[in-house]
Amino acid sequence: MSCTATETMTIAAARALSSDDVCFVGIGLPSAACNVARLTHAPGITLVYESGTIETRPSVLPLSIGDGELCETALTTVSVPEMFRYWLQAGRITVGFLGGAQVDRFGNLNSTVIGDYRRPKVRLPGAGGATEIATSCGRIFVVMRHNRRAFVDKLDFLTTLGHGPTGRERQQLGIRTAGPMLLVSDLCIMRPEPETNEFVVTSLHAGVTRDAVRENTGWPVRFAGQVSETPPPTSRELETLRDLNARTAEAHGTAVAAD
Repeated sequence: MSCTATETMTIAAARALSSDDVCFVGIGLPSAACNVARLTHAPGITLVYESGTIETRPSVLPLSIGDGELCETALTTVSVPEMFRYWLQAGRITVGFLGGAQVDRFGNLNSTVIGDYRRPKVRLPGAGGATEIATSCGRIFVVMRHNRRAFVDKLDFLTTLGHGPTGRERQQLGIRTAGPMLLVSDLCIMRPEPETNEFVVTSLHAGVTRDAVRENTGWPVRFAGQVSETPPPTSRELETLRDLNARTAEAHGTAVAAD
C-alpha cells in the first residue's frame, strides 16, 4: 500500500512504543501515533493526557486535551495538579511526546518566540507543561516536520531542555531521566549519539536521500555508521491509522492532514 510522509512518520513513532509504556500524550500527530500503537502492537499501553485522563481509549482523536472523548473513555480522571505532581513528577511516566517550532542537534526545543525575545517576529504559545514533561518522563520522543526553519543550528529561545546547548548540561544539572532519545521526522529517524548526545540519522524513510536530509537541516547533520531504511508501514498499520483519521474527521467535521 502506498502511503504519505505523514503516515510514515506517524507509524514510525507508534512503533517505538510498547504495551509496557505509560505515555504522556500530546495532541495531533503524537496522539495519532499513541493510539495506533494501542490499536495494533501495544494493546496494554497506558495513555494519559495533560487534562488528567488516565488509561484513556478514545475511538476518535481529540481536538484538545479537554476533549470529552478522553474523559468518557478513560479508566479515571484526576485533577491537573495531581496529574503533574503524583504521576509526572513522581516518575510514573515512561515516555513523553514533545514537539516545537524549533529543535537543535541536542534535542532542545523552542516553543516561545521566533526572533529576538523582546522584539519577536512570531510569538508562540510557550512551554505549557513541556518543561516538566521533558525532565520528568523516563524518555522523550520528539516528532516534527523536517525543514531548515525547524531543525536549526541555534534556537532563538530555549524553552524546553533536551540534553542542553552543548549536550552535557542535562547530566550536569543532575536530571536523572534520559531525555530525548528519539526524533522522528517526515524524512528520517534520529537518535542521540551516546558519547555526545548529538542527534544523528539512523534510518531514512523510503525514497529519502542523505542529501535531502542535509538540505533540510540547519546544522551539519551526521549519519550513524549504519543507516537503515525505515520499514514501510504495513497494511494493518495503515488501515488502522486511516480508519482512526476517518472516524475523527466524521466526528469533528474536519479534514485530517495526510500529506
